[in-house]
Amino acid sequence: MEHALSSHLEHPWRTIAFVAAAIAALELIGLIVVAAALLAKPVAHHIKAAAIKHATAAPAKPKSTAPAKPLPPRRSVSVTVLNGNGVSGAAASTASRVRARGYRIRFVGNAPRTGYGRSVVIYRAGRRAEAYRLSRDLGIRLISPLDGLRARNFAGAQLAVIVGG
Repeated sequence: MEHALSSHLEHPWRTIAFVAAAIAALELIGLIVVAAALLAKPVAHHIKAAAIKHATAAPAKPKSTAPAKPLPPRRSVSVTVLNGNGVSGAAASTASRVRARGYRIRFVGNAPRTGYGRSVVIYRAGRRAEAYRLSRDLGIRLISPLDGLRARNFAGAQLAVIVGG
């Protein structure tokens, strides 16, 4: 039985395909260069015009010239501390830390539910700035408006701290 051995010279399609792919790649690179050259000039002109306009524009005026309202002293802010983790004495311990910072303690007790994974500072409307100050004082990162608790749970306080796990 005779077998014909295929010769590389008989099937030059691989070489032809490689050469065609190389030529196509070079054409693509050429088209990209030409497109970049055509687009660069108008874009550069637009950027230059915007920079000149920005440099010659009048400085922006501040939105409000009224001074910021100062925070009330800590002794005038009342805080309710609620135990939200179920550990006995957690609220009392946190209340003593809050009192040591100068805040008035309004009520210490248990939260309506337990299972809080993290401690949270909750504030009534208009008391956001005081809540952020209290959270910084206690090292609590979670701050929230009155949401999920009823105002009666605050026991008349402006802020509440729910002690979590």
